[in-house]
Amino acid sequence: MTEPNPSGRPGRWRSGAESKQRILEAARALFREHGYGGTTVRAVATEAGVDAAMVFYFFGTKQGLFGAAIEMPEHVPPAIESIFTGGLDGIGARMVRTLVENLDKSNRTPLVTLTRSALTHDESEILLRQYLDREITTRLVTMLGTPDAAVRVAMLNVQILGLAVARYVARIEPVASASVDDLVSWFGPIVQHCLTEPSPSR
Repeated sequence: MTEPNPSGRPGRWRSGAESKQRILEAARALFREHGYGGTTVRAVATEAGVDAAMVFYFFGTKQGLFGAAIEMPEHVPPAIESIFTGGLDGIGARMVRTLVENLDKSNRTPLVTLTRSALTHDESEILLRQYLDREITTRLVTMLGTPDAAVRVAMLNVQILGLAVARYVARIEPVASASVDDLVSWFGPIVQHCLTEPSPSR
């Protein structure tokens, strides 16, 4: 059974499995060539020979399409979105909880947890960095809207990276075996301080 053809163009909308695969192949090629920020859903649809509506039907958003293209677990994009629910109030605790809960779902390294490397390892790493920069770092800078926003977010990234390395790579105790709630209690206020507390006097 073929899918409906809302564009009225016979033969353009193929079977679901074929269309989905064509979209994924087009997305991987365009993300590889133009990066996350330089690739649009419309461009992927054109490359795949389908309507943009079909891309949204299968993948929901550009984030969902990207996640599928690099085989990111489905729970990761919604988890990232949940960080921003509620604005800056309590965002430090939400960020730490989201990071730890999602990385705890796998005993693999953080990068492998986020992607099973549909592309090469290097390509996936570069695209992931672009994705996280756009979907977390840039959004946080915009949300803060202060002259020192970029510095604040950079300091936050230092804290988050340090926590991830200590728990999942170096396995430093007591961080490595601490409960999620303990880590939120310890690190949530630090992350919150980086974002919203007054800057130190010069």
